[in-house]
Amino acid sequence: MASESLFGVHGAALEVRSQRMGLLASNIANASTPGFKARDLDFGAALKAVEAGNTGADLSGAIGYRMPTQTSLDGNTVELNEEQTAFAENAVQYQSTLSFLNGRISTITRALKGE
Repeated sequence: MASESLFGVHGAALEVRSQRMGLLASNIANASTPGFKARDLDFGAALKAVEAGNTGADLSGAIGYRMPTQTSLDGNTVELNEEQTAFAENAVQYQSTLSFLNGRISTITRALKGE
């Protein structure tokens, strides 16, 4: 596909980072929910799934449960500090990927206009 050659792996990476952001946000939102099990995405496995199936790929095989370092009495496995750190790191990576894609689109646009 032409967009794959123009954007390389970055389009798929953006989709995976977006999915991961949703999972991490859900973990943070449920930090006080008894019995809630924190989940995360295996970036490498998810990226392969997206690249193989293009956009909208089923990423369920790349999603797993986090193993807490300290268990909670109510069965909740969310460790808020860990989740917030992972969310912030993922947000920076998402923004970096988005900036790269915006730069690439700008270059292609200028080339099409003959600038």
